[in-house]
Amino acid sequence: MKLLRKLLMAAMLVPVLSGSPLFACAACYGRTDSPLAEGMNWGIFTLLGVVLTVLTCVAVFFVHIVRKEEASNPDATHPETPDV
Repeated sequence: MKLLRKLLMAAMLVPVLSGSPLFACAACYGRTDSPLAEGMNWGIFTLLGVVLTVLTCVAVFFVHIVRKEEASNPDATHPETPDV
């Protein structure tokens, strides 16, 4: 356990002790025309597409369930009017 703790501490200190400067990503730095920013935008659009697809499937499922219930019990949804 102590060895694992020492290895984790060493892994966290390597970037600090290496002396290399840290740079912001393209989105934070302001270069919106870089390939990194373009890839990040495509990733956002992909995740948005996945979320919208899942929500649409859930909505379609509930519409399917409601229609199936209405079809199986037609008397409850459309009461007959008496002839006058």
